Amino acid sequence: MDTGVLLVGAGPTGLLLACELALAGVRTVVIDKRPKPHRESRALNLHPRSIELMDMRGLAGRFLAAGRTVPGWQFAVSLKRPLDFTALDTRHPYALLLAQARTEALLAQRSRELGVEIRRGHEAVALRQYAEGVETDVYGPDGCVTIRSAYVVGCDGGRSLVRQAAGIGFPGTRESMTAVVGDFAVADHAHNEQARRHGVLVARLEAGLTRYVVMDPQRIRVPSTEPVTLEEFRTSLMRVCGSDCGIGEPRWLSRFGNTTRLAAAYRRGRVLLAGDAAHIHFPVGAQGLNTGLQDAMNLGWKLAATVRGWAPPGLLDTYHAERHPVGHAVTTATRAQTLLVELPLTEQYAGPARHLCELLDTLLDMEDVNRHLAGRISALDTTYPPTTPDADPLTGRRMPDLGLTTAAGPTRVYELLHDGRFVLLRLDGGQHPRAATAPASSGRVRGVSVLGHGDHPDLKNVSEILIRPDGHIAWATRTTEPRVLHAGRAAALTAWTTWTGAC
Repeated sequence: MDTGVLLVGAGPTGLLLACELALAGVRTVVIDKRPKPHRESRALNLHPRSIELMDMRGLAGRFLAAGRTVPGWQFAVSLKRPLDFTALDTRHPYALLLAQARTEALLAQRSRELGVEIRRGHEAVALRQYAEGVETDVYGPDGCVTIRSAYVVGCDGGRSLVRQAAGIGFPGTRESMTAVVGDFAVADHAHNEQARRHGVLVARLEAGLTRYVVMDPQRIRVPSTEPVTLEEFRTSLMRVCGSDCGIGEPRWLSRFGNTTRLAAAYRRGRVLLAGDAAHIHFPVGAQGLNTGLQDAMNLGWKLAATVRGWAPPGLLDTYHAERHPVGHAVTTATRAQTLLVELPLTEQYAGPARHLCELLDTLLDMEDVNRHLAGRISALDTTYPPTTPDADPLTGRRMPDLGLTTAAGPTRVYELLHDGRFVLLRLDGGQHPRAATAPASSGRVRGVSVLGHGDHPDLKNVSEILIRPDGHIAWATRTTEPRVLHAGRAAALTAWTTWTGAC
């Protein structure tokens, strides 16, 4: 093989996946048909769970220093009441305003630190699967070459060549509405609040740019393939909010639609999909990039374990089993959220739609409703199904970032995940000496005996937890009986890591 894994696409999903594979010691090559990274930024933020993922790898500081935090996000621009992230159970109860181009740059920097090879200006044009690997024909500056790899992952967007070459279907709904987006070097910010009150999304970007996203009732049926002009943008702003906001010197103009599709499978043999190659939807709620990052975090350690030869049987299949339902939930929900945007712009439904939005704003004023929807949009409520019927209720849930006291001193759960290994926490370290002997650490599992930890209602009476590299709980127990504890721990380590060493 020329490389362990070939990643097609150097966007945020592909770059984070490259970091995860390299961290686990897998030789990884990333190709991207663009000679240079995108200058314009499609997505603009990271939600709380994505910031937690960066925290688990020691990268949160880099990202937070590069962006600006805000306490919540819009469920739909037609609603006045935002989602409140500050009420969520996380150390990062905010969204991070950060241009996608900056996110890509930070992840590319980290991937280079880990030894990942990124080949820009190289386009995948065909691939062939065999029992032992995949051959991918790649066209680059020096002509066409064939790269042989154990696996290929398509992170190459909604028009994914990898998905098509693998014969994976992409069912869904066609475009029925479009909006326009523009980044401008010149803008009159005195009109920004007026624009926001009329449903225009306004965001201040780096380098003095200002982004406007406009849904003009008279232009929402224009196909996304039709180019956007500065004059059209100004006219739409005037029509929607009564001012053209003084826009000038556009750096990027684009039209996008609400096509919604979900790959029929996230894996076919040695070919896998992640990010927009697996799911596309209208960018309401800013969930697309974030869902792709979470795909990468789920897949990275599983694919690395498979390439390195220690994966338990069926581990790689759990990528589809866990992430496809998430993709289905996101694409289904965004269709409903998009209707909240579209109906008020449609003459036939404008009146009833306004009443519907008023009702939803009233519901969002209720703390429990707001927290529920904030948990969904932020992805903090993502839970994977347990693998055994007698699993503890914590199994599959996201592990909270508890403060811990160990023999080595104070730390946090997410600090223990920086190297991408499983973490086995012994939470009863000071109460049950016979059961609390710390297991030996290995290349796959870090064993930690905890002398004390922060309170959390969901962890009451929990004596031991096995945490996956992506921060979800693989196994938990509340027993302290030594024989039962030893047997359960051994079974969990074998099932998840095939490790049968001292435990």
